[in-house]
Amino acid sequence: MSGEKNHDCHFENGAHCMGSEEEREVHRSSFFDPDSEKLRRIVTAAAKGFSIGAGLKGGLALFSIIARLRRARSPRKVELFTDKEAITLAVKETLRYGLFLGTFAGTFVSVDEIIGHFLGHRRTAKWRALVAGLLAGPSMLLTGPGTQHTSLAIYILMRAAVLASRCGIKSKRFGRICKPLTWKHGDVFLMCLSSSQILSAYILKQESLPATYKSFLNKHGGKDPVILQGVKELVSNLPFSKLEAIEKYYKATGVDIKLDPHMKIPCSMIHGNESCTGHLVSFLIEAYKRSLPVYLPVYLIPALIVHREDLLKRPYTILGKGIFGTARSSLFLSSYCASAWMWTCILFRIFRTCNMPLVAMGTFPTGLALGIEKKSRRIEISLYCFARAIESFFTSIADVGYLPRAAKLKRADVVIFSLSTAIIMHCYAQEREVFRSKYLNVLDWVFGVPPPPCETPRCKSSEKRDYEDIEFVKGL
Repeated sequence: MSGEKNHDCHFENGAHCMGSEEEREVHRSSFFDPDSEKLRRIVTAAAKGFSIGAGLKGGLALFSIIARLRRARSPRKVELFTDKEAITLAVKETLRYGLFLGTFAGTFVSVDEIIGHFLGHRRTAKWRALVAGLLAGPSMLLTGPGTQHTSLAIYILMRAAVLASRCGIKSKRFGRICKPLTWKHGDVFLMCLSSSQILSAYILKQESLPATYKSFLNKHGGKDPVILQGVKELVSNLPFSKLEAIEKYYKATGVDIKLDPHMKIPCSMIHGNESCTGHLVSFLIEAYKRSLPVYLPVYLIPALIVHREDLLKRPYTILGKGIFGTARSSLFLSSYCASAWMWTCILFRIFRTCNMPLVAMGTFPTGLALGIEKKSRRIEISLYCFARAIESFFTSIADVGYLPRAAKLKRADVVIFSLSTAIIMHCYAQEREVFRSKYLNVLDWVFGVPPPPCETPRCKSSEKRDYEDIEFVKGL
């Protein structure tokens, strides 16, 4: 009858059960065995998480340092840090992000295994990953105690919302409510909305943007700060304070121009003596050159990490896809930046005036450039930009006084990130079909999620014993 008791324990409690108290004690203590598969999974996940975090951040830092060394040849460029300080900072950031993702992966797997070990895998299957993802979220603090990651937290929240909406779409209860989210061109529309806020802030209120993103826009926007200040003053109907500085800037580039202090539209400030069409062409060429170094690591690093086996088997195919992807993404970014100036110029010339509504309207269709990108990348880019647009929007209205600042919650980014990772990891464990295969492969590689309880060798062995015991009982 021991077999019948074992069978009831296994199926009624929904956990892996042993036939005696001694066996249960061995089962519990085996978790802390140095040779335990669980400990091996935890260490492996932490190591892989560290390698991804350090690899991505280190790769971006490497390209940044190379670009810095190239800029050092220009006598007009003044750097805020020495090369040694920049390299030291890059190494620290690489280690911090490696520790961040390594700790996140290790914490998630640890909590997942501990809960499953002591409370049963099958009994806790519906909520275990949710709790593990929530508790792993504070690992973001390892990137630096004083470093806010609001943009990253909002982006991860957007990713969690997308996964939750996909779950809702296939749900009978929420399917009709989530039906509008299946719009084919929703990613491009979202990019247009984001562009209107981001590019308006780039011209009118750069302090509402994250520092790194502001630096990115200043680089790829292709305009000197004095030009942006002049455009801002014209848009805001403020007295000009930088016209002489703008004239000196153009004179240093070989363009002799005299700006009209009573101008109605800023075309002469934006592109000097060039026509709007000529500026579009010349800007597009220069913007493409600036975009190539941005996307080389984006395609090269995943090829080395994710597609490392295929890279050895089919090097020309993988490298060819990487080169094509780099060229297409660079065309997207350069077209995006060039069209921002093009659309604003068109509207300014049509209405023969320049104001804030026209800036918002002119930067809206800039998001159409996203159509150049690969379909699978469009939602990623639009969500990334939408996260920054949300942060910029709420920062702007908070500065005006319409939104009180949440001073009591100093690390709201960690709270948002933790809640988001809880949703994402829950979907990963329970709704795996809502993930794209490439992301699912990466997550499986890092976390090494074990097979369902009834497919583990221990469970199969236990079920086999249960079946043999039941047959024995039937024969009595």
